[in-house]
Amino acid sequence: MNKMKLSEFDFELPEELIAKYPVDNRDESRLMVVHRETGKIEHKMFKDIINYFDEGDVMIRNNTKVFPARMYGNKEKTGAKIEVFLLRELNRDSLLWDVLVDPARKIRIGNKLYFGDDESLVAEVIDNTTSRGRTLRFLYDGTYEEFKAKITELGETPLPKYIKRDVEEQDEERYQTIYAKEEGAVAAPTAGMHFSKQLLKRLELKGVNFAEITLHVGLGTFRAVEVEDLTKHKMDSEQTVIDQKAVDIVNNAKKTKKRVCAIGTTSMRSVETSVSTDGMLKPFDGWTNKFIFPPYEFSIADSMITNFHTPSSTLLMMVSAFMGHDLMKEAYEIAVKEKYRFFSYGDAMLII
Repeated sequence: MNKMKLSEFDFELPEELIAKYPVDNRDESRLMVVHRETGKIEHKMFKDIINYFDEGDVMIRNNTKVFPARMYGNKEKTGAKIEVFLLRELNRDSLLWDVLVDPARKIRIGNKLYFGDDESLVAEVIDNTTSRGRTLRFLYDGTYEEFKAKITELGETPLPKYIKRDVEEQDEERYQTIYAKEEGAVAAPTAGMHFSKQLLKRLELKGVNFAEITLHVGLGTFRAVEVEDLTKHKMDSEQTVIDQKAVDIVNNAKKTKKRVCAIGTTSMRSVETSVSTDGMLKPFDGWTNKFIFPPYEFSIADSMITNFHTPSSTLLMMVSAFMGHDLMKEAYEIAVKEKYRFFSYGDAMLII
């Protein structure tokens, strides 16, 4: 297989197919089922996914929780409105955070930013990390818990920019999986957002097991690939934890020849980060910057649930590596023709 180029992942996506809102019921989005061996493509509802899994099969889910990472502050003296996107906590004791600021050109080291109507939260810019990024030190007197409560109160759900509307009350709940519990993501692992309580219950009753891992989705997931030669693209690192319990559930399914399904590209990237020499999953606690693009041999999962992704994105490249490039192109052509909804609030695909 020749080396893949960036241009091979481009396609025309009509603007109206970008989902601005979630469907009314989580498990009633549409589901395209793609069979890798035969190339057969089926059109179903998400809740029909239960028909493709049996007792002893395993689904790997990412239990990361999105925190309200987008805040709006005002710059001292000028009062200019600045959007601050909290990327990651650098140091808990001194309240240091990596952030993106917009507009970036207005912010210099030493500037102070004020948040809240009463300006009760103040931050000082102490470093320029990248062209758009900065390091902020929050100046806050209370306990860490009070500080986190303050950020939660002032921040809003970080809907992706391409959802061109204001954040609404429902987004707080819907831009999150129902099994989210480990706070730390700035974007949702969206394939998991299709699971409702009822569907999870029905899967459990059928004997499907769930292995929980954590990958805190960062903005690197959305960072555009700007090099034609994919081997030169660097992924941003994201924090990942795979514990022994998850390892045992997955490896047991592999040994008994059961199906192992990664819910979303984040789960897939996580488990592919930590593979033993004999192709089994092993525990992991650290950071991953794994970038999966064709050609690639997958070791852990043999099926995958994912949404419909942006042209030329790293997520689409992983899907191409998993299902085969020509089949991916065909499936996406059909998705556009059949008016499937794209991106975070869009429809889903099961690749088996």
